[in-house]
This record gives sequence, structure tokens and C-alpha cells, in this order.
Amino acid sequence: MRILGQTWLAAFAAAALVFVAYGQESAGSGAASSYKVPRTSWGDPDLSGIWPGTAMVGVPMQRDEKLGTRNYLTEEEFKAREAQFARQEEQDNADFSLENAASTPGGDVGGPVSPPPHWLERGDPQYQASLIIDPPNGRMPPLTEAGQARQAAVREARQGRGPSDSYTDRSLYDRCITRGMVGSLTPAIYNAGNEIVQSPGYVVIRNEMIHEARVVPLDGRPPLGSAFKQWVGDSRGHFDGDTLVVETTNFTDRTNVGQARHSEKLKITERYTRVDEDTLVLRLTVEDPDTWTAPWTLELPLQRDDGYGMFEYACHEGNLAMFNIQSGARADERAAAGRR
Repeated sequence: MRILGQTWLAAFAAAALVFVAYGQESAGSGAASSYKVPRTSWGDPDLSGIWPGTAMVGVPMQRDEKLGTRNYLTEEEFKAREAQFARQEEQDNADFSLENAASTPGGDVGGPVSPPPHWLERGDPQYQASLIIDPPNGRMPPLTEAGQARQAAVREARQGRGPSDSYTDRSLYDRCITRGMVGSLTPAIYNAGNEIVQSPGYVVIRNEMIHEARVVPLDGRPPLGSAFKQWVGDSRGHFDGDTLVVETTNFTDRTNVGQARHSEKLKITERYTRVDEDTLVLRLTVEDPDTWTAPWTLELPLQRDDGYGMFEYACHEGNLAMFNIQSGARADERAAAGRR
């Protein structure tokens, strides 16, 4: 987690121009520029370093439908986004009253999580309109019939239950287990740090959000057998030219991608390409024929910052919260029973 300085912001703005050029050129040729990716001592493309996505907090996963197939804002639209961010900053720094917290929306100053600047990260205004770049409208494909049935089953299981009847009524995020692989990679709220560590035959991809770390072998070994399911799947990688390709399967069916509960057939393919000294572009494709009618892809530019603090996500608050949420709910039930 880091507070962004003006120098860093200027550097990111310059890198964004490279990213736009990459996005336009990569579809046809796969080449971003004449930049030569450095090599490790054993010859692999050197992608090591800390690559936070903090500046992209606030860029939605799905594009506003009125933008159609256009994924970059006009100058007028960008100025409106700058004004929106300025209003948010003013609101974040405003005074608030604890007495009004219960009746104030959680994201507003005066709400139960304010003032936000000490732990929320707002990102910076971006020209990029959505993280999703394919389909061309920047939106997830429709759910399949099986995917719709799965979402309905999840909703039905919640009917007739309170949000705290059991610890299982709380989300995996509340329980400090995982946000799922896509959730850990895409910036939101806070802790948007990503680190890549390389050694001969292996790459480690570490995400600050809920301390996910995947050790990815590059030696061509097959994935685990289908009986083995994991929260963030089983990853295998290889280099395609200068691009690190990581394919992940063997997911459980208990996590979400966006708001949708996926199936065990989920496959995620990450492509990491270093387009200049300080910019790494992540292109991530989601495939699940039992959930979406077609694969879809998001793209995220990451700016190198080796001074970024990759803090331990100890989730101390969450561990205490489970006990307090459950005991508080039982106390409310006892109080309600006593009034009847």
C-alpha cells in the first residue's frame, strides 16, 4: 500500500501512452515497440519486481454500455472523470460525525468505514473505460443456462437465512480466505500490490490482496489430476517469446469471478508482457463453458514500483470479526426473544 506522489503519477501517465500503443498494436503483430526485454542470468525474460495496480482502482471491470465498443474516453469524458475524482478526494477529507454513521452510506464520509483515506485506495483518473477488452463491448458474455441455474441456486440457498446465522453465511472475503484468483489480481479497495519473483524453472506470482502466492513451474509438467481442486487453482507456465503465459485450472466451484459463481471447468490464462522498463501489461482470459457463453478477456497495465510496501495481509480484523459478528447476532436474537 502506498500514497502516490506526483512524480510517480507523471511516470504512470507516460507509461499509459505506451500501454495504449501496445493495445492497438498487439492485436495485429504482438509487438509493442522496439523495446528489448532484459534477460535473467539464465536467459528468461526478466519480469521480476513489484507491479502494483493501485492507479487503476476505479476503472470498472465492465464498460458503461453507452460507450459501445470504444474503450478510451474522450478528453471531455476524461475531464469529467477527473472532476469526479476531485469531488471524491474532497469528500474523503471532509469532517464527519460518528453520531450519523449508522444512517450514512458506507462509501460516504460519515459512514461506518470513514474517513477512507487511511485504508482505501481510490486510484487515479484513467482514459481506459473498462478492464474488459473482449468482447468488444467491454462486458461479460451472457451466462449459460447452467450458469444461470447456479446463480439461482446460490440465491435460493440464502433465502430464509440471516446474514450471520452461521460463519458460512459470510463471504470468503469476509472470512479472509480468498477473493478468488481474478479478484486478487484486479485492483479494488486496497492492497493492489503484485510481485513477480523468478528462478530457473519457476515463477512466483504474489498478490498482496489476501496474501495469495502461486509457485508456477515452467518445466512442462502436466497439471494436477482433476480430483485436486484449490481456491486459486493449479498453475502451469511457459514463455511465448517475451511473454509469460500462465494457464490455471483445477479450481473449486466455491469462488466467484465478478459476481458470478463459476464451475469447476474454469480456466484462466494470464499473459504478462513487459512493454517498457517500468510497465507490465497483464492480459487475462476467462473460459468456463458451464458459466459464460463465450470466453472473455481483460487487460491491465501495471506500473513497476519496487518501493511499494507489500504488507502482510494478516486479516487480524477479519478473524476477530467472525467471532464478534456471530456473538453479536446471537445477542440480538436473545434481545428480540426477550421483547416478545
